[in-house]
Amino acid sequence: MGRDIARVTLVGRLSRDPELRQTPNGTSVCTLGVAAGHRYKDGSGQWVDKTSFFDVIVWGAQGENSARYLSKGRQVAIDGRLDQRSWEAQDGSKRSKVEVVADTVVFLGSPGDGGSGGGSRGGFTPARDAQPADDDFKDIDFGGEDDIPF
Repeated sequence: MGRDIARVTLVGRLSRDPELRQTPNGTSVCTLGVAAGHRYKDGSGQWVDKTSFFDVIVWGAQGENSARYLSKGRQVAIDGRLDQRSWEAQDGSKRSKVEVVADTVVFLGSPGDGGSGGGSRGGFTPARDAQPADDDFKDIDFGGEDDIPF
C-alpha cells in the first residue's frame, strides 16, 4: 500500500477567512475553506455552473503565512494530499471527512482585489512597501553568456 497515490492540485477562492490554531505542543495549523467551480453542459445543452467546497489544512510556517496574508475571496493554488479522518460524534454515530493536507500554498492575485490577477509564487505575498528597490541586485554577478548550460 505504500505506493498508492492520493494527491490533489486545487485552484480556487477562499470561501471563508483562514483560522489559525496551535497544537498543544505549539505547532501552528491553519484551516482554509476553498471553493472551486467548473462549468459543463447538461443533457439539454445548457451551461451549468457547479461549485465544490474543500477543507484544507496547512501546517507550520506556511499555515501562519496563510492566516496572515489570506482572506475570504482570495484566489489560491494548493498542492497536497488527501487525508481521511474518522471520529465518533457526541450522539455515538461514526463520522468521517476527507481533507486536503497542503504541501504547497501559492497566493494568487493581490490582497486588495479579491483574488483576481497575477500572483506571487513564493508561498506568501509581502506588503507592497516591502518590494525590493531596483538597485538591490546591482552587486550580484550573474555570470556571462558562457555560463548558460544549454
